[in-house]
Amino acid sequence: MKIALMDSGAGLLAAAAAVRRLRPDADLVISCDPDGMPWGPRTPDDVTAHALAVARSAAAHRPDALIVACNTASVHALPALRAELEPAIPVIGTVPAIKPAAAGGGPVAIWATPATTGSPYQRDLIARFADGLDVTGVPCPGLADAVEQADAAAVSAAVAAAAARTPRDVRAVVLGCTHYELVAEEIRDALQQPGAPALVLHGSADAVAAQALRRIGAEPAPAAAPTGGLRVLLSGRPGELPDVALAYPEGRLLAGSGDRRAAALPR
Repeated sequence: MKIALMDSGAGLLAAAAAVRRLRPDADLVISCDPDGMPWGPRTPDDVTAHALAVARSAAAHRPDALIVACNTASVHALPALRAELEPAIPVIGTVPAIKPAAAGGGPVAIWATPATTGSPYQRDLIARFADGLDVTGVPCPGLADAVEQADAAAVSAAVAAAAARTPRDVRAVVLGCTHYELVAEEIRDALQQPGAPALVLHGSADAVAAQALRRIGAEPAPAAAPTGGLRVLLSGRPGELPDVALAYPEGRLLAGSGDRRAAALPR
């Protein structure tokens, strides 16, 4: 079994680690775009062009499925990716977990990039899944970039600024950017109010990992032998897991699957 994941950068680590936990025997292909990141400020057409290039690099290794572990790429490029790759390679997009967050009742906050907050895409998800609930969109300028650089001071500053814009009575927070899942505990610590019920954070990594397995007819097997390999593609070039990935438990989990370059993984 071979699962590919794509993103501009480190945001794919959470989903890749989720796949690794569900299927330690699966080979992983990680395809990111250090030459073109960040994707967020790009136009939709430009995002699509970069996403297609990264996806084609991954598809050349003939994965059984491709996870688009990026909210920006899922918003703008998912139709183009599916038109080119499916049905040969199932393509699984990443959608902010507004539906499960809303199921628990409000108030709900959605942390996302400034470009996503207030976008038609996010408004549509709220209308479909959280109509009638108290939902607050919280823009988080600089947070994804700080996570990408593993800059602890910048992460803390961005989290604190976003927390100050978040209503104190929220019961659930949607992490609307895949990068945010890498600092979920810092976000929780910044938002949890003394004496209040435990805050629930809703990410997408576990859901997209499970969906990828369903799409290829595979079952979770977390007790399987940890034989899965790892291949890293950097803007199409074979490479190593970037040092920044090792700043996060998810990256260290992946690095523990073998050589960071993993050149022995077959095409």
